[in-house]
Amino acid sequence: MALITTADFITPPVDDPRLFGQIAAANALSDVYAMGGKPITCLNLVGFPADKLDQQILLEIIEGALDKITEAGAVLAGGHSVEDEEPKFGLSVTGIVHPERYWANAGAQPGDVLILTKPIGSGVLFNANLKKWVSPEAMEKCLRLLTILNKVPAEVLSSFDVHAATDITGFGLAGHSMEMAKASAVTLEIDTASVPVMQEALEMYKRGMSTGVNRSNRLKVSADTWFVGNLSSWHEEIFVDPQTSGGLLVSVPAAQGEFIIQELHKAGVMDARVIGQVRPQEQKFLIFK
Repeated sequence: MALITTADFITPPVDDPRLFGQIAAANALSDVYAMGGKPITCLNLVGFPADKLDQQILLEIIEGALDKITEAGAVLAGGHSVEDEEPKFGLSVTGIVHPERYWANAGAQPGDVLILTKPIGSGVLFNANLKKWVSPEAMEKCLRLLTILNKVPAEVLSSFDVHAATDITGFGLAGHSMEMAKASAVTLEIDTASVPVMQEALEMYKRGMSTGVNRSNRLKVSADTWFVGNLSSWHEEIFVDPQTSGGLLVSVPAAQGEFIIQELHKAGVMDARVIGQVRPQEQKFLIFK
């Protein structure tokens, strides 16, 4: 078996310390799942203003993380902490994977289909929630999705031929799709109508809400991206929306696509969708249509 070591360190925009820890841990563990691996050990990475906040808050953050570490079948082996102006939390995760079953973000092949396992839109929902624009129901659904590990979809997908994989995080669907397309020397064509979107996320963009990184995410992909059709500019923004603890994006043989979706749905990954296809490299690496 081969070892995988990853690290992720974020400040989830939530007030509940235990939920804070759960989201941060799910986000960090996802890197191992996106490589087809199994998490084994975790180290806490903590920034905390001990002179401003009660130590009980830190304890609850770590307890939340431990919830997800335990669910992943891994163990918490210690960690590191520093004084910081605001709470930040993450994990350094070590996992294992069979060398012949390792998933990279390179390897997508023309004729493959693209599967996404979670809806997008958490970035704009968090920002809009600060202005109380988001309904409690939509926000609760968003938070629940962010605490779900990518363990089950990774386990289901391990029985199939995954040619390339990544998880969707801070660069948004477009940014991480672009990385896969360039690494694989192909063009990814994404069917915008098939992409699952979190409840009320598009409505927030239509009302004028955005995030602090939408612009930079869009600049990273704009030269190599083509939007076909008549999508409004606010609708296009959902594809550069930064995700926290997003889903897996995988490129798999077209002949396996629908069966994989059926198996994911049977396993409870109800938001999984085929969202596009892989084409030979064209003038643009990424096409939204």
